[in-house]
Amino acid sequence: MDKKKLRVGIAGAGIFGGYHASKMVAHPMVDFVGIYDPLHPERAVDLANRYGAKAVSSRDELINVADALVIASPASAHGRQGVDALKNNLHVLVEKPLATDMETAREMVALAEQKQLVLQVGHQERFVSRAIGLFDVPEQPVRIMAKRVCAYSERGTDVSVTLDLMIHDLELVTAITRQMPVHTYAKTKTGPSGGIDEAMVRFVYEGGLEVELLASRMAEASARTMDVQYPSGIVRVDFLTRSLIHDTPFALNTDFSGHPDAADSLGASDNAFIEAVLHGTSTPVSGVDGAKALSLALEVDQARLVAADIAV
Repeated sequence: MDKKKLRVGIAGAGIFGGYHASKMVAHPMVDFVGIYDPLHPERAVDLANRYGAKAVSSRDELINVADALVIASPASAHGRQGVDALKNNLHVLVEKPLATDMETAREMVALAEQKQLVLQVGHQERFVSRAIGLFDVPEQPVRIMAKRVCAYSERGTDVSVTLDLMIHDLELVTAITRQMPVHTYAKTKTGPSGGIDEAMVRFVYEGGLEVELLASRMAEASARTMDVQYPSGIVRVDFLTRSLIHDTPFALNTDFSGHPDAADSLGASDNAFIEAVLHGTSTPVSGVDGAKALSLALEVDQARLVAADIAV
């Protein structure tokens, strides 16, 4: 695009819609043109008034005034809204997950490629890990263990805990290893949402790498940690406290919490999206990246369905 301001609209006026609104209105090359939320129009009005935008009455109205759409709606709406925006030639930044089924995810990726549009997924741990220097480590991991748990809340329960929480670690593991697993062993538990509220998975990769992930919405306390074991040492990251310890020889940033990518990972994600649209830079988390994470999440959830079929 040329030097004119990027007209950005936001779908969804919840917590993340508010976060994105604050970033967009502060960016010098963005014109925040509107926000739409059919479930909570009063929230859209509040955000619009707060940030000098317009609360529109339909998604079509938002599409007509925008060049790009930030999708911060409930996860179950991501795919449908993303396809609609891309078909109407809008660049899209969609919060995770990219979609809730692979057919829609593939359609989104194909549309973005065919129309030469930016499709970015809001996997913010990518930016934190970049601040640490994890993607510059010259060795392949031999083992990765991650835990992402919290107390139960109704927020996010329109999808499984795998699509809500574990997908962060699924995407990050794929980015670090640059591989997809060859074997998957998963266990899931039904919780208060009536769906999958706890999931445990072990992936086995070519070359012997093993990955173990736990995600739960039924924990007493929150935790977001990842241990990455390399041949020369172990890296332990706490994404909640923004802390790192390691005994490797690598030049990792132990004070990464002050790095802009980690201190404001959502802002870094939004800035990267704007740069990709306006200046043609590559997006750090593409639709393909989001689709890979989604495929693994759905594979974990499918294990529960297969087990249920066998039990019957």
